[in-house]
Amino acid sequence: MRTFTPKQDDIQRAWLVIDAEGLVLGRVATEAATLLRGKHKPIFAPHVDTGDHVIIVNASKLDIPVRKAAANTYYRHSGYPGGLSEESLGRLMERDPERVIRLAIKGMLPKTRLGRAMIKKLRVYAGPNHPHAAQLPQPRELLSRRPTD
Repeated sequence: MRTFTPKQDDIQRAWLVIDAEGLVLGRVATEAATLLRGKHKPIFAPHVDTGDHVIIVNASKLDIPVRKAAANTYYRHSGYPGGLSEESLGRLMERDPERVIRLAIKGMLPKTRLGRAMIKKLRVYAGPNHPHAAQLPQPRELLSRRPTD
């Protein structure tokens, strides 16, 4: 059986909006990574970027437990000796909530030039507004809210 390769004319990119208010970080990230890769489409091929554009709003209102906010640590290095910086998830959510979602999604994409092309189709905003109304984005419902007792 020959490998199916979608042509550029076959690929139709949609614009989707995910409202992250009250949702779990991992569930939002997996759904966004699936949409960016195009795995939800019947023309999916692992070697071609067939994914859609994804807009995530209300990134600062994710549902993150206090224990996880203190336990998870993010590292980055400046490139100089002794330049390792670490920051907790809670502190990074206060400072830059868009970065938390972007890093979670980036880890779920391929680590190649294909993955770098896919992450460029992701837009993350801390508040409820986004400047992409001209693209007529469609809302994408996620049902990953934590059950309340």
